[in-house]
Amino acid sequence: MRITVVGDVLLDVDINGSATRLSPDAPVPVVDVADIRRRAGGAGLVATVLAQDGHSVSLVTAVSDDDGASHLRRALSGVSVLAGAPLAPTPTKTRVRIGTHPVVRFDEGCAPPPVPHCTAGMLAAIGSAEAIVVADYGRGITANTDIRAALAEAVRRVPVVWDPHPAGSVPVTGVGVVTPNRAEALAAAKAGGLDVSRKAAERAGQYLLEKWKSNAVLVTMGEGGALLLSGDHGVQDIPAPKTNVSDPCGAGDRLAGSLAVHLGLGLDLPQAAARAVEDASAFLAAGGAAALAEAPKVSPVVGLKGLGFVSLQTVDGLQLASAIRANGGTVVATGGCFDLLHAGHVRTLEAARSMGDCLIVCVNSDESVRRLKGPHRPIVSVEDRSELLLALECVDAVVVFGEDTPEACLAEVRPDIWVKGGDYIPEELPEARLVAGWGGRCVTVPFHPARSTSGLAAALAKVG
Repeated sequence: MRITVVGDVLLDVDINGSATRLSPDAPVPVVDVADIRRRAGGAGLVATVLAQDGHSVSLVTAVSDDDGASHLRRALSGVSVLAGAPLAPTPTKTRVRIGTHPVVRFDEGCAPPPVPHCTAGMLAAIGSAEAIVVADYGRGITANTDIRAALAEAVRRVPVVWDPHPAGSVPVTGVGVVTPNRAEALAAAKAGGLDVSRKAAERAGQYLLEKWKSNAVLVTMGEGGALLLSGDHGVQDIPAPKTNVSDPCGAGDRLAGSLAVHLGLGLDLPQAAARAVEDASAFLAAGGAAALAEAPKVSPVVGLKGLGFVSLQTVDGLQLASAIRANGGTVVATGGCFDLLHAGHVRTLEAARSMGDCLIVCVNSDESVRRLKGPHRPIVSVEDRSELLLALECVDAVVVFGEDTPEACLAEVRPDIWVKGGDYIPEELPEARLVAGWGGRCVTVPFHPARSTSGLAAALAKVG
């Protein structure tokens, strides 16, 4: 199913560890960090989970151009990201956990930014969707007038599920279902006070159904399930399966995404809501958002038929290039074996990244390196070479090709700038005519003396 998620993305960082002693400076636990995991939060979490379910997902959002944004794009592998111009730093929420228990959270860059800009590609993703989830986290995407107009048109033809936020925008009229949790419903209805009973939630839901002019309101109530209110179906209780929950983070995102899918598949509203509650419970039983594995930096090797090369993170790289171009940005690419990564490589890569809005590195496969360099090369496997490159902040994606030259790979990525290291004349590079064919250009950056793979290999041989 083609699903478009519209909303605000966050970077969620989990610092996991153990604590066996108190600090000598203050009576606070000392956390021995075991691992740090980064994942997309907010609308990014909705998109990630739907993509993992096998759907074709487009994410209409705003993404900055800082370090946090590079982590976000990697975490959103498999999602087509269509983003407006960056207007604020990436909002980052860092949770410290001892075992499974959260002990503190740090929020950075979470102040509301100006309303983000919108592109034609973002509107097209809304217009072509078979189902839409709006994940409003109060950072302005849903306040953009063009996006609101596109959503107002979309509610007439496809299911639209709107997950609201206290600081967000009012849902557009005619939305299929709005999914506030109980606290959000009571706050939005300015009702209930300390009354968290089912009756208070029902009163708030009825008020919001009229205020928002949506087809239905689904008030989620944690382990109490959900309360569905609509003109066609009245008021219905939807129980939740009994679940041991260590962390409820992400339950609302899972529910909203599942609800849109089930409605898109043709289930009636009560059936779709019941299935969505079950899906959210199963998600929490599996550990919730915290259990989502960090997006692998190197994907399995996949053959691209008819192109003569294989790819690691090819889909991610091609989607990234497409998204950057759709936003009017500049796609930069470079290539090579990168057998032993050294300072000269890093300087070249950083120089290349500074020329545009993303850097995609085309890397020779192991077989290609053997044909070019001899049977004793490569020294480092393509999986490790790719992972090392992706660990650099200046590298946004890696594409691995199996040919002796990168022409077929370049024809897919279609960079605006192709960067080579060395004393070449750019116009005389073998790739120059190919790149010029789509309006791109070739640029060279100088090699750094005394820094080469062959020199490093020779030095290592002496050590051995």
